[in-house]
Amino acid sequence: MGKLSKTEAQKRADRIAGFQEELVLLEKEQVLCLAPDQKAAVDAYHKGLLETFTAGFDIDTSRREKQFSLGMRIASFLGALALAASVFFLFYQFWGRFSTPVQVIILTAAPLVTLALTYTASVREPSGYFSKIFGLVCVACFVLNLIMLGQIFNIVPSENAFLVWALFAFLLAYATDARLLLAAGIISLACFLSARTGTWSGCYWIYFGTRPENFFPVALFLFVIPFFVSHKSYSGFGLIYRVFAMLLFFLPVLVLANWASVSYINIDGKFVEYFYQAVGFVVSALAIWLGLQKNWSDVVNTGTVFFVIFLYTKIFDWWWDWMPKYIFFFVVALTAILALLIFKRLRSDEPRAKEVAS
Repeated sequence: MGKLSKTEAQKRADRIAGFQEELVLLEKEQVLCLAPDQKAAVDAYHKGLLETFTAGFDIDTSRREKQFSLGMRIASFLGALALAASVFFLFYQFWGRFSTPVQVIILTAAPLVTLALTYTASVREPSGYFSKIFGLVCVACFVLNLIMLGQIFNIVPSENAFLVWALFAFLLAYATDARLLLAAGIISLACFLSARTGTWSGCYWIYFGTRPENFFPVALFLFVIPFFVSHKSYSGFGLIYRVFAMLLFFLPVLVLANWASVSYINIDGKFVEYFYQAVGFVVSALAIWLGLQKNWSDVVNTGTVFFVIFLYTKIFDWWWDWMPKYIFFFVVALTAILALLIFKRLRSDEPRAKEVAS
């Protein structure tokens, strides 16, 4: 039992709740009726499991608790952003009134103090809501630490700062099981690797965002991480890696498919746009296929969204200028209905595929 993670414990609790609901229906319809001693034994076993899970992981054992947990996660997210912003503006409001030694002491102490608060909250509060708040504030203080120290001592800005911020955010994310901190680390890492790719291509690192292709290496790197690093003990980390990887790939492709002037490929602009449009269609379709094979709903949904975006973009390019608007939107509606029928067919074929495989 001690080897279970919080995610696995929550899934087990959900299965227990589903089993209990189905058992009530089976007894009501007289399909299955357990003997009183059997039912009492099952109930006692499940009760003991749920008590163990609740004490060890602070999981949700009912729909009401899940609703409250969702509200608490939203409040934690908003509170973390607001507190981090408060610290940021507090620094700038009173910063000029302090001498240089005091500024250095504050900048050094702020991340250490918030790191201690994060650790204390993670130990005393199993749910992790407060540790995630303090963790994001800690990351914000660490970011301010490097920025302000660089200004004080006139250090030349470098893309390496993104790498340091990424490593710090990753450490806190894995220590507190916080997806928000993981997202912050991924964004920082994406900026570092994209800036480094830009410098290898001959541009100054600050302008890495002007070339969307700079984001392709980091997108590939992030997508393959869950294949080599197990995240069973962390809630939704694999999903975060995959979704951010797909966003970092498909958004640049979408830009390049419409504005070839920002591409590294120095040939006819129309050819470059057609090339990236084809890449968008093919890779989004492959993402849908891979998501169905691996049972990754996040990959299927993200791939579907971008496939539809690429499709509607092409429909707009082809027909908007010359087609009557009512016919244009009618064609869009027919396309949506066709996609709905295709996905319905794929969903109905899924159980058959599983039966054949078994």
